[in-house]
Amino acid sequence: MKERDLNDIARLERAIAKRWGSEAVLNPKSGWTKEKEEQYLEQIKKLDKIETKKKDKAEKVKKDGILIDKKLLNNKIKRGCPICDIYSFDLKDDLYMNKYSCCWVCFMEFVEGREDRWKEGWRPDSDEVKQRRFNKK
Repeated sequence: MKERDLNDIARLERAIAKRWGSEAVLNPKSGWTKEKEEQYLEQIKKLDKIETKKKDKAEKVKKDGILIDKKLLNNKIKRGCPICDIYSFDLKDDLYMNKYSCCWVCFMEFVEGREDRWKEGWRPDSDEVKQRRFNKK
């Protein structure tokens, strides 16, 4: 490889500076300070934490021969009504489970029209639940 003359290099730098500005030929270290170095390292640490969280969320776990997102295994879906102990897959029960912590039938029997009492913490006793839900004809 042919070594360049220092005059050629200086001429090239002047041409670059003339066309794109003097910042184009500055040494990147010339504006670097200790404070900028600390800020840069702090940004790298924050970015690493964010990427680690994303990686943990996207991690797949093998369960029964199938790869499943790890975050899906942590979510417990409430399917059983805590009032009447009936297990349901009905979509309307999901709405009432989230809002009133009971299934739709229990909502109709015990909560509808008495939402304030329900929100204050009143719950029917097990005898009342059995009598109303299971002994109806």
